[in-house]
Amino acid sequence: MRWLRFVVRRLLQAVPVLIIVALGVFLLLALAPGDAVDAYLAGSGGGSADYAAGLRAAWGLADGWPARLALYLGRLVRFDLGWSVAFNQPVAALIGARIGNTLLLTLSALALSAGLGTLAGLAAALKAGTWRDGLINAVALVFNATPAFFVGLAGIILFSVKLAWLPSGGLFTIGAPLVGLAAVADVARHLVLPVAALALSYTALYVRVMRAAMLGVAASDHVRFLRANGLPERRIVWRHMARNAIVPVVTLLGLQAGLLLGGSVVIETVFAIPGLGRLAYEAVMQRDLPLLAGIILTGTLVVIAANLLADLAHARLDPRVGASL
Repeated sequence: MRWLRFVVRRLLQAVPVLIIVALGVFLLLALAPGDAVDAYLAGSGGGSADYAAGLRAAWGLADGWPARLALYLGRLVRFDLGWSVAFNQPVAALIGARIGNTLLLTLSALALSAGLGTLAGLAAALKAGTWRDGLINAVALVFNATPAFFVGLAGIILFSVKLAWLPSGGLFTIGAPLVGLAAVADVARHLVLPVAALALSYTALYVRVMRAAMLGVAASDHVRFLRANGLPERRIVWRHMARNAIVPVVTLLGLQAGLLLGGSVVIETVFAIPGLGRLAYEAVMQRDLPLLAGIILTGTLVVIAANLLADLAHARLDPRVGASL
């Protein structure tokens, strides 16, 4: 019951956040110059003022922003994200068709960056001050300073164009009748470059956090006591030091969810992956306010869920936190 009360309390705390995000997104987009009709006419060669006025009336853009805000909030109360004027489809249907691809990309990148960074940080901490420590930190710094889109473009040139080992874009081979394990392997091949490009930029954060946490735990009294009692070093490292040091890494996982979703906009555009990031880019270009607002709200929900899971994992790893729930 204690855990259930914690989850319910966190979900209730998320309601004001969603309201603030919904209001902020709508006002920022509604008060910006231009609308979906302007974007449509610019792409179709223009049109008369009467034609533009007719489009605004048909698309529900003729009224002032207060009336549209009231209509927008009324739809949200009914869990209706509205209608996309650019795609002529319900926003919820568009997001539902794309969110799986984005989650596959971001979760894979999160697992790769966290796993690789945690192991590298642990290896650096165990040999602090040596050449191995310096090399790991230098490589992590290089990837952290390199933009994800540059890593992606360099990967396309090397592994797709020069070596022809991996596909340059998309999520699956078009026209290939693949099923079962063959389809999974095909998707995995298409994900190698975008996942690597998205993950490597964030790996350095996990390296630094894990290294600092391991060094802090290594200097604690209980680790000195365990070594004084003759416990094997491997057991001390994995069962006592690493378990305590992993706590801030778990906390960082929740914070990284939002950054990875933001980074997926560029990566999905570079690799032509049909996900929320590319959909958000198309919504911005088309000035599709309902679609863009729906994508941002969905991203907010994903970040809230990620932070909730991180807090639960943190409480599970640290009994002191779990007792305070």
